[in-house]
Amino acid sequence: MTDVLRRGRASLAFSFCVQGVAFALLVTRIPAIQDRYGVSDALLPAFLAAVPILAGVGSVSTERLVKRVPASRLLRWSQPVVLLALLGVGAGERMVELGVALAAFGLAVGVLDASMNMLGVSLQRSYGRSIMLSFHAAYSLGGIVGASLAWVGARWDLALWVSYLPVVLVLLPAVLVGSRWYVDGDATPVEEEKAGEGQAVAFRWLLPLCLVMTVAYIGDSTVSNWSAKYLQDVLGSSEQLATVPYNVYMVTTLLGRTIGDFGVRRFGAVAVVRGGALVAAGGFAVVAGAPGAWVGMLGFTLLGLGLCVLVPQTFAAAGRLFPGASDAAVARLNVFNYVGFLIGSPLVGALGDAWSYRGAMLVPMVLVLVTLVYARSFATQPDRYGGGHERPRTADVGRGSNGL
Repeated sequence: MTDVLRRGRASLAFSFCVQGVAFALLVTRIPAIQDRYGVSDALLPAFLAAVPILAGVGSVSTERLVKRVPASRLLRWSQPVVLLALLGVGAGERMVELGVALAAFGLAVGVLDASMNMLGVSLQRSYGRSIMLSFHAAYSLGGIVGASLAWVGARWDLALWVSYLPVVLVLLPAVLVGSRWYVDGDATPVEEEKAGEGQAVAFRWLLPLCLVMTVAYIGDSTVSNWSAKYLQDVLGSSEQLATVPYNVYMVTTLLGRTIGDFGVRRFGAVAVVRGGALVAAGGFAVVAGAPGAWVGMLGFTLLGLGLCVLVPQTFAAAGRLFPGASDAAVARLNVFNYVGFLIGSPLVGALGDAWSYRGAMLVPMVLVLVTLVYARSFATQPDRYGGGHERPRTADVGRGSNGL
């Protein structure tokens, strides 16, 4: 393995980590942001929904931009915009300034997420073995660091800009320096590269992966938005204990992704995805039937271990399915990250209000089990990795392409 690829892997992992920090600093301080700008409870969902919607726009735009600009350059300049937008959220005074900052954050995050995963898929192909989970493990680590920094800011009652400024001052120059080692290279064999020239991304072939991505983020958003309320209101925990499940979820997500690549290499992506879906479904079942807070936390622990493998493997599968158009496939697939985020929280909230929150937890459980139906879509390609199912021929894909 060349030093170029090793440096590229390390620099990209750092980029994932920084994004985890930035996103956690934003979402964990939503109450403080709401207080700073005087955003009402009725208006808050509109602000929160705007971020993933604009991120979807940014991701779709990346598909077109990457035809003219390398993914590494898009990542190099979108990540500083995300950090500066985060600082803008903390430093503004009027609601219009919050809107502008969140809009910039959302658009830049869409470009950032798509370009990061494009480079990750490309590097995994160059390595010739599973490394995608390690990048998302770095993101989980960043999320833990960001949530911890947010806790410190809240504990000491620091102004938002005071909490955000040191982080931006440290991370902004670091990502600019690290971006020097991003790798755009693709080690696809010459014969496969020729076969994939001009390949179109057929939505009907990508659809199973889009569904899995959506389901994974419905599960993830359920944990991030409802775990604290569920533990406190349904399972009768204290307010302090109610803050623990999300941190436990993030830690187990980190652990699962750290060892997940070894599981893929040993057992294959299909087995890992199936196992992850079964563990996640078991986690939702434990949460729904938990008699008390500690059993509920066991359920959220299982959720972290199960859900953590689905998203990285979905991106990797898209790259294998469309080797001649992996950037376009990743950009389109990334949109369903935000679709799942938009669906998950309102779905559980509506079901909880109309029915019960215990019953509401069974819905993402059933949705996660749908992943088992599409697990074969994660099979490795016989012409490159050996075994698995056959990728659709380029000509067939082109005839079936409808776009998004």
